[in-house]
Amino acid sequence: MKITAATVDEAMKSALPNKTKFYFDDDLAGFGFYRTTTGTGTYFAEFRPVAGGPKKRLKLGRVGTLKANEAREAARRAIANAALGKDLAASRADERASVTVKSLVDTYIEDFVAVNKKASSAEFYRTMLTKHVEPHLGTVKAVALTRVDVQRAHAAMTKTARISANRAMKLLSAAYGWGGKNGYVPEGMNPAAGIDLNKETGRERFLTAEEMQRLGDAMREAETVGFEVNAGSAKHAPKGQRVKMHPSVTGAVRLIMLTGCRLREILHLRWSEVDAERGLLFLPDSKTGRKTVVLSTAAVEVLTALPHIGVYVIAGESAGLQDEKPRADLKRPWAQITNRAGLDGLRIHDLRHSFASVGAWSGLGLPVIGKLLGHADASTTARYAHIADDAARRGADVIANQIADALGGK
Repeated sequence: MKITAATVDEAMKSALPNKTKFYFDDDLAGFGFYRTTTGTGTYFAEFRPVAGGPKKRLKLGRVGTLKANEAREAARRAIANAALGKDLAASRADERASVTVKSLVDTYIEDFVAVNKKASSAEFYRTMLTKHVEPHLGTVKAVALTRVDVQRAHAAMTKTARISANRAMKLLSAAYGWGGKNGYVPEGMNPAAGIDLNKETGRERFLTAEEMQRLGDAMREAETVGFEVNAGSAKHAPKGQRVKMHPSVTGAVRLIMLTGCRLREILHLRWSEVDAERGLLFLPDSKTGRKTVVLSTAAVEVLTALPHIGVYVIAGESAGLQDEKPRADLKRPWAQITNRAGLDGLRIHDLRHSFASVGAWSGLGLPVIGKLLGHADASTTARYAHIADDAARRGADVIANQIADALGGK
């Protein structure tokens, strides 16, 4: 057949073969693709590296990943090089043999993740590589890595970071999957697949009304009279002195509590993305993509009370400067606030959970809560179903009690 995008598409839509079926091109001898019994198609080039020697078949890439015209050109180069005595299959094997696990994962991050996903995802993967994958497996040749090696590495990572050990395994598995499609390791090779991961349990914590009051009291104290400085808790203040927190810090905490936004969404929020008049935030790049946040009156009041210093709503150290950057985190002040409120162990992300739990307890439906939180998948909001059930039960009691009273003649 003449291998073109149209003919390949037609062949891929035909009934599944009962054994691997090969298709050869009419024009370029040695160029073709095959389709397996599972429906997977792969382009290849066949050639003889040495006249009279055995044929070799070089996989060029998957149908769907590689276009027909791209595969044809790759096949033409491979066959031409074979005619000149160059064995690309052997060269690729030699190249594979020299790639380390560190190099494979690093290339995957820079060539795929950094190009196709968010910058924060690429940065997270780089951290996983540096802290977990590289120390245990970095120098191992990618093609020599075994599942036993990976399982042992996972066990070693688990001793210091149970959850991160799981994330590192998922990164490694994704890198091998991508590497197989792009010729860095043999296609189908994935020693990180099927690894026994650590059990993960939900870490949601919902603040009670009394805990919220304690948190509010601590923030008011922090921004008015300040906290007394303990040894090692502040860089430039002597022990015993009281230090006030900048209103941007407490304002950030209040905004998270009143909107259910993620920490980074608030820390990276620009004034240009705020429409206080209509009560909206227009986030161009949240975790789930572009997102509009509906503001309550209380949230608008917090926003309008914040000092307008620079580009970002939450002022950082470089606020107002030409190379202004958003504040990196709230770790130190958050630790001081929660310590003062007697809420040790409370995470900032728990404020988002608390926002959702109040909504569920108040009787708002899960779709509404999901929309307010910006969930892309309804299953993510389903974690609050048990709270919503409590609200529904209270509603059922109210209705049923009135009916029962009527039936009883009351």
